[in-house]
Amino acid sequence: MTIERIKQLLADGEGLTIEYKECVNGLSDGVWETVCSFSNRYGGHLILGVKDNGIPVGVNPNAVQQMKKNFANTLNNPQKTSPSLFLSLDEITLDGMLLLHSHIPVSSQIQSCSGKIFDRNEDGDFDITNSADLVAQLSLRKSNQFTEREIFPYATLDDLRLDLIERVKKMAVSRISDHPWKDMDAMEIFKSAGLYEDDKRTGKKGFNLAGILLFGRDEVVRSCAPGCVTDAILRHNDIDRYDDRRYIETNIIEAYDQLVDFIAKHANDPFVLIGDQNVSARSWIAREMVSNLLAHREYSKAFNAKLIIERERIYSENWNRSNEYGRIDPENFTPQSKNPIIAKFFMNIGRADQLGSGIRNLYKYTKLYSGGEPELIEGDIFKTIIPLAKTSEKQANNERIQSSSTGEKKLAIASYLKSHSKVTVAELTGIMNLSEGRIRAILLEMAKDGIIMKIGRTKSAHYVLK
Repeated sequence: MTIERIKQLLADGEGLTIEYKECVNGLSDGVWETVCSFSNRYGGHLILGVKDNGIPVGVNPNAVQQMKKNFANTLNNPQKTSPSLFLSLDEITLDGMLLLHSHIPVSSQIQSCSGKIFDRNEDGDFDITNSADLVAQLSLRKSNQFTEREIFPYATLDDLRLDLIERVKKMAVSRISDHPWKDMDAMEIFKSAGLYEDDKRTGKKGFNLAGILLFGRDEVVRSCAPGCVTDAILRHNDIDRYDDRRYIETNIIEAYDQLVDFIAKHANDPFVLIGDQNVSARSWIAREMVSNLLAHREYSKAFNAKLIIERERIYSENWNRSNEYGRIDPENFTPQSKNPIIAKFFMNIGRADQLGSGIRNLYKYTKLYSGGEPELIEGDIFKTIIPLAKTSEKQANNERIQSSSTGEKKLAIASYLKSHSKVTVAELTGIMNLSEGRIRAILLEMAKDGIIMKIGRTKSAHYVLK
């Protein structure tokens, strides 16, 4: 969120998608009602530290961290917010005052706060819990809008990969030590994550499409979602056909791993230093690209998604329920989730961040990776294009590495080991584009300096930080 955008939101005044809360020293009860109503209507912007008339008063800097913690924890507390939401507050400094902002995306399910249902009208949050007609209209609007909510009443636990439950619990707890899923059983997680529904409007009860896409056995996924197929293709030498291909038709938890592995297998992972830290720009690009391909895709149409690695680009396309058309501008766009349940699940297990951050990450790490900018094109088919360094640029980069000082090479190797724990001569030869003899000489110097140590025999040895 830019300062210019915040100024525009303050100038627009409160309305259907904008709400101000003073909240100088803590979060008021009205915050949760607004989050609920935004989720149930069109989404919106919540700004804390601002009076109702749009005049900023600022948030107490000493209270900010506790407010941010309470915001995240309460939205993941099923007793307060149901289904749980994965949102955060961002800090913005405006004219010396600290404000907190959160973009609330529209939810595909009816959101409740402390057992009550709120909807947004003009600049107010209204309790519609006891209005059967308004709740029915809300349910109809959401069920028609998001295909991930289609209920399959005959699907049972036997149709799901329950062996994945412990894995996703560990992934969630590794991010947040006291994550609510930590002590839940499988069915409690399915309900908490919105994967099992009881539709009061139709009387249907069961696992929805989101649950089947995430946990379904392969044959169940094929039956319920024929469009859940991704064709991963490498075209380097044989551009008319392919050099390598993986046809992926499984649940999207495992499909994510297979697609990320495919990129890791066929795309270079050069050293990228941010400060004195080595960062794998390729890993970040793969994470954001694959998450978008799986979590924000329209599964109602049997259109095979594609991930294609060519000499000068990585390219993906998937069927899309578009809100607009054309190239996305990272400085001027309003992120909208196509599958909020799946996107929220990916956030919980660390495969995605807050809505909109993926696009910003792609721009940041693509520039570091290849020097270019990605293209994200919205339409009936959503396209993501990541440029790769051209041959001449690669050669220039190699020459820079070759001519850099031995000290810089040692720093690069040490930074790499901080994030990869160990490395072999063969790996460094490929990454740094230096001869095996030169790599061994540098490693020998680092060992003598007490920076690293060698483990194993010469041919099969690997090196670790001391």
